[in-house]
Amino acid sequence: NIYYDRDFDTAAAKILPGEYYVTARDMVLVTVLGSCVSACIRDQVSGIGGMNHFMLPDSNQDTNSPNNVSARYGTYAMELMINQLLKMGARRANLEAKVFGGSSVLGNFVSANVGGRNAEFVLEYLRTEGIAVGGQDLLDVYPRKVYFFPNTGRVLVKKLRKMHNETI
Repeated sequence: NIYYDRDFDTAAAKILPGEYYVTARDMVLVTVLGSCVSACIRDQVSGIGGMNHFMLPDSNQDTNSPNNVSARYGTYAMELMINQLLKMGARRANLEAKVFGGSSVLGNFVSANVGGRNAEFVLEYLRTEGIAVGGQDLLDVYPRKVYFFPNTGRVLVKKLRKMHNETI
């Protein structure tokens, strides 16, 4: 989902649920989040960075099953992206994360608390991996549109006050 973003005058990649994208190029990575979470991770020295978009912390099932090895689950999405960052030349010691999402966009669907579980998962995962969190905008009730510039680490977040089903 690569396109040219006229607002930022640069190449852009749209990250959909269950996807991730890692790049060394000077570009913007974009996603829209509700209860899902996105981790934006970059090497602060080289500028190699990526964004993922996961729907659930884990599958709660057999992780060896091919059906459960998917980037829609945080455990796998984080592993995939970090491994790709390292493969492209990022150094683990230089990694910094910024995390977004985990909102409760469906007010009457609170019992599962998917957004809260996703937010808790990503912070715990990064703490366990020793990756510093340089910024976050988690929880709340609004969906968000996130723009991440891996080369500089800049992130813009727009809270979507009016929600359309096609947006999320």
